[in-house]
Amino acid sequence: MTAPALPAAELAALADPAAYDLTDPQTFDDNDPHEMWRPFRAHNPVFWHAPRDGKPGFWVLTKYDDIMAAYRDNKRYTSERGNVLSTLLLGEDSAAGKMLAVTDGPRHREIRNLMMKSFSPRVLAPVVENVQKLTDRLISEAVEEGEVDFVTAVADRIPIHTIGDLMGIPAGDREQLVDWNAQTLSRYSADDGEEVSLMARNEIILYISGLMAERRRNPGEDVLSTLATATVDGEPLTEEEIIYNAYSLILGGDESSRATASGIVHAFSLYGDQWRRLKNAEVTLESATEEVMRWTTPTMHFGRHALTDIPIRDHVVKAGEIVTLWNSSANFDEDAFADPYTFDLGRTPNKHVSFGHGPHFCLGAYLGRVHMISMLESLRTRVAGIELLAPPTRLFSNFANGHATLKVRLTPQA
Repeated sequence: MTAPALPAAELAALADPAAYDLTDPQTFDDNDPHEMWRPFRAHNPVFWHAPRDGKPGFWVLTKYDDIMAAYRDNKRYTSERGNVLSTLLLGEDSAAGKMLAVTDGPRHREIRNLMMKSFSPRVLAPVVENVQKLTDRLISEAVEEGEVDFVTAVADRIPIHTIGDLMGIPAGDREQLVDWNAQTLSRYSADDGEEVSLMARNEIILYISGLMAERRRNPGEDVLSTLATATVDGEPLTEEEIIYNAYSLILGGDESSRATASGIVHAFSLYGDQWRRLKNAEVTLESATEEVMRWTTPTMHFGRHALTDIPIRDHVVKAGEIVTLWNSSANFDEDAFADPYTFDLGRTPNKHVSFGHGPHFCLGAYLGRVHMISMLESLRTRVAGIELLAPPTRLFSNFANGHATLKVRLTPQA
């Protein structure tokens, strides 16, 4: 999508913080993100989102360099009072100090180092092989079917099986986890109340608790067994640390990979020139993967609380205030990416922030890339053409940037 060229005065007028409620998922249904963020980057790159409906106000960062600086800075910012708006606005996160994503300092390093052992390319080799086989099979089945909802036929089913392999989740339980997971940080539509998300989150935690107890009795080679039996300085992880970090793996690994899988098929249905470049092997799968991650930006924002007063451009963030980092703006910053509104599978360099940055850089980035490379390879070899059959619907969320439905016709490769 190419952002329209607007006169400077008109662009400046659109950079009005009062015009958008970033706490409301409907905002992201009603507005094109490129058109929404571009005026702010140009004329109001750091702004205060006023309190609304009893929710506290917060700072919004839209520029790539400001967001990268905040991601790197774990001295003046903390994640331990929430890292997404749903928890940041509450002022607390029940998993703080226990789950890697909302833990800082020495304990963050200890848990991260422990979990990274299960995410090395050597350990993941059999999981990667299964990803490639499953992706190829699902694409083949979708092509044979012809007309499918790509979300339910393919995108929903790959990442949860990968996480299932990693954690030793029984195959029969995985479809239910897909449904619960889709409801935790996003909803299928505005008709789903917030209590749906809360109930789904509790169901996942309850499920993991039962699985953890079984792994402590009979440990295997999976990540959950590693967490359940590991020690740090001779002390085992607490039950809450095990459960919350397993929950985090399911949440992060499933949602982002589902979003990029459906997002790339949607993009190819719109940008035939890039589809032809992929088909003709004019670009590498690796460069294409990075552009897919930038273009789809599966997680729109993260956030922090300021631990001290922090000057940012012409403003001063006060200690205790919330700062939100909008990946969906940073990945299209004209000062960081040449011609950012052009979908270019050969783009290089491509230092997007879709996996975050700094101490909290996504632990599953390697697997996320494996998912996309496998998807691109299967599409390239199995599919001749992609036709959009109906306007897609997006997940009802201000965090997850994905599709609830994506109905397409896949033409088989001769």
